[in-house]
Amino acid sequence: MQQVYIPRERIEKLRERKKLIERLEKECSCSISFGDGNYLDVAGDAFGEYTARNVLFAFGRGFDERVALKLLNDKYYLSTIDLMQIFKNKNRMREIKARIIGIGGKTKRYIETVSSSDLSIYGGTVCIIGDMKAIHEAEAAVKTLINGGSHRKAYERMEAQHRGDKSL
Repeated sequence: MQQVYIPRERIEKLRERKKLIERLEKECSCSISFGDGNYLDVAGDAFGEYTARNVLFAFGRGFDERVALKLLNDKYYLSTIDLMQIFKNKNRMREIKARIIGIGGKTKRYIETVSSSDLSIYGGTVCIIGDMKAIHEAEAAVKTLINGGSHRKAYERMEAQHRGDKSL
């Protein structure tokens, strides 16, 4: 059995989505129950638990149901960058999150479009769902922004990854 932590506001949304829980239980051959506080208990075979846990974790990290369910397909993966491990200063973390989102969400949308991935910036994390190539492309841009690079440099690195150019 595995436990999955889901932030309070997201667990309330999950409680409303009984069909999502039922679908995960059916497709992953596991049982999901609401545990203590903000935890869900997932029990079943190892692979089913792992898959259901990833979908639930993605939902908890701000992805909508449609995107989180992509993880049922073994072509898609979830990558998480924990900003709280990188930045101890909450103001700096907030600045970095704002840089990744961009004005009116422009940077986030551009990264998603070029890399064909889905991003969620929620709490102290940046999560990416996509195939491995898409995740590497999106991570190239996000990590450039985290390390203080310009948006232009982030885009150049991501586009180079997209083209398969390893020189940048």
